[in-house]
Amino acid sequence: MQETIKLDLVAEEYKQSIKNVSKRIIICAGTGCMANGAEKVYNAFVNQIANAGLNVITELKKENHNHGIYLSESGCQGFCQMGPLVTIEPEGLLYVKVKPEDVKEIVESTLKEHKTIERLLYSVPGTDVHCKGTDEIPFYTRQSRFVLKNCGVVDPEDINEYVALGGYKAAEKAITKMTDKEVCDEILKAGLRGRGGGGFPSGRKWDLTRIQPKGKKYIICNGDEGDPGAFMDRSVMEGNPHSVIEGMMIAARAIGADEGYVYVRAEYPLAVKRIRKAVNDAEKAGILGDNIFNSSESFKINVMEGAGAFVCGEETALMSSIEGKRGMPTPKPPFPAQSGLYGKPTVINNVETLATVPLIINMGADEFRKIGKEKSPGTKTFALTGHVANTGLIEVPFGTTLGEIVNNIGGGITNDEGKLLDTGFKAVQIGGPSGGCLTEEHLDLPLDFDSLISIGAMVGSGGLVVMNKQTCMVKIARYFMQFTQNESCGKCVLCREGTKQMLALLDDIIEGRATVETLTLLEQLALAVKKGSLCGLGKTAPNPVLSTLKYFRKEYNEHVINKYCSTKSCKHLVAPEIDPAKCKGCTVCIKKCPVGAISGERKMAHKIDVSICIRCGECAKACKLNAITGV
Repeated sequence: MQETIKLDLVAEEYKQSIKNVSKRIIICAGTGCMANGAEKVYNAFVNQIANAGLNVITELKKENHNHGIYLSESGCQGFCQMGPLVTIEPEGLLYVKVKPEDVKEIVESTLKEHKTIERLLYSVPGTDVHCKGTDEIPFYTRQSRFVLKNCGVVDPEDINEYVALGGYKAAEKAITKMTDKEVCDEILKAGLRGRGGGGFPSGRKWDLTRIQPKGKKYIICNGDEGDPGAFMDRSVMEGNPHSVIEGMMIAARAIGADEGYVYVRAEYPLAVKRIRKAVNDAEKAGILGDNIFNSSESFKINVMEGAGAFVCGEETALMSSIEGKRGMPTPKPPFPAQSGLYGKPTVINNVETLATVPLIINMGADEFRKIGKEKSPGTKTFALTGHVANTGLIEVPFGTTLGEIVNNIGGGITNDEGKLLDTGFKAVQIGGPSGGCLTEEHLDLPLDFDSLISIGAMVGSGGLVVMNKQTCMVKIARYFMQFTQNESCGKCVLCREGTKQMLALLDDIIEGRATVETLTLLEQLALAVKKGSLCGLGKTAPNPVLSTLKYFRKEYNEHVINKYCSTKSCKHLVAPEIDPAKCKGCTVCIKKCPVGAISGERKMAHKIDVSICIRCGECAKACKLNAITGV
């Protein structure tokens, strides 16, 4: 029998090993920064620090010989569009958009001469203000990083650092000092609600499973994050995987499970790699396995890659996938708490929910409830994308207003070229394909489970896509409908056929074939699909259509009645034209037009005969001045 490591001893050893480190350089190694070249920046630091005659440490040793500069990687630090991000401690400097060619200057100026490089600091848009660290950047200062607190700090592949920051203390407490009922009661008292979108009380879900007859039970971590633009769970698994494992251990204690699964999308290779390493390291340390913390409790975790089907985010479809079957939902009841994986009582929580659990056990339910709102305590992570100055991963207390997120954390609305606009906010799509649209009238709306449900939207997994006034809301509705139609498993008729027909009706609208009756039929069909579908995918698929019909009916009417798209996004509803201010009369478009619809003299602005034009787009492709629109 392998003995579990002594957490206090590991923490003390780590603190001793890092004590003699003169500086620490933390390079964001989340997926976004890695895609922008973070690995090359890391390698450049290794070479340049050595070339400068300084000692570089890439792995801390237990022996007290760590004299030099410690170079480590972290998970996502949140400010994705500013990556690669480099943090230098103890100064707290944050350099943004760092390239490999910048590294030599950082080593010479900052590490050796203790000088700050102004051009690599974050500059507040529209000002001359340069921010030295996260404590000066509005994107960070207006957040409350709770679950994400250590994601951009700890080395996600170093279990010792996690332990040194108090990791696995909550699991040890739950397993050695609390009964299963006490654990469930604490989570119930905390009011923790599922962060995957449904908002069901986690403690209640656990207790329903706990009271089932003793025997084989399972814990499943749902990391099958499939919403377009969502990357919250991925970032937690990449940046702090041990927090997820610890949450699963506590949940296992609560229900009496001895086995668990982490179900991760195969499209998340970095998350898969890091969660697997975390599981292996925890097993080697005796934290996972038999007789955990020298108790009678045992727990094993399996990591499984999903095949990429959006519907597998639904819990019954997910369990079918783990069992080796096609990922398709099954009717409820029975609920997973009664008969789940392989017919055994099962608890399924998403990544963010489980990562919150150790924090609750450590701080206590009463302290946790002081964060957020009474019926939605705690924080929520969001993936903020679209037409905002600051895109990235954020975390705020429940009850934070939409306006605070868009205008202050997000830094305001931008045009398609990324330039700030004084006005221009149109809508936010929240919750991905399952959510709905929030408009200007909702900027003061507190974002929490109940407030969003009251207006026909939902938190969902946490995607926030911000749109400016040049966005066509009909095309947005069509985009999400196409996604859900493609992802429908096809099991029930209303979802399989209904989403297909809704997509066809939206195509009629944006291509100029629709009538007023089309809108009536679209709304009726959306309500039928919502009511009659078997699982959450079908029941929420019409939400983007219903919410845009509710808040942007005028835009739909323009498309249908006036055959006009005011944003000029739907080319079938915009008359082809050549901008006389841009056209220089080069005649290239005349030569490319296959039907002779364009006329004009050389060096004079040309014109398009809309009665002849077939909208093939050849003229626009040939025009180097971008003078042609509507084709």
